Amino acid sequence: MRKLFAMFGVALLGLAVWVAPGMARQFGGERRSPPAKASCRFADGKIITVEYSSPRVRGRKIFGDLVPYGQVWILGANQATTFDTTANLTADGKPIPAGKYTLFAIPNPDSWTLIVNKTSRDAIGFMSYYPGKSSDLARLSMSISKLPSKREDFTISLVPGGSACTMRFDWDLTRASLVVRERK
Repeated sequence: MRKLFAMFGVALLGLAVWVAPGMARQFGGERRSPPAKASCRFADGKIITVEYSSPRVRGRKIFGDLVPYGQVWILGANQATTFDTTANLTADGKPIPAGKYTLFAIPNPDSWTLIVNKTSRDAIGFMSYYPGKSSDLARLSMSISKLPSKREDFTISLVPGGSACTMRFDWDLTRASLVVRERK
């Protein structure tokens, strides 16, 4: 009986050694984009935090190819981007109550739409999908500008300015931005 268990253990170990590298490649283990975080604190101590994955250009054509125009994108890689605010906000004239959301975008050559979705990243899961327009809290217009030089890493930044934070999404030669204001 011991011999049978020992043979089973060796076979199981051999299977794990053989299967693990393939599974890592299949699920992006070798090329997972690193996690990143941005935050902005208002004068009253309330805060906005964004957590995302930061993919790299790696010589690829980004917008209009890897990230198709006119289609919903998860704003990064791996998992949906989270947007957590302890403040009630206004952006593009629309209210965003304090809470936890996911962010998606629809990039186009001359404009972007930022989607604030009520579904949490935990509910969406790994290799996130867009849960649909019916769970959107808001769709916000973003301004687009060209960066002076190529940005290899996808970066989200929150730049404070009084009772507002400017959200910036920079990648390749594109910057999409939106001003988010604290609502009292």
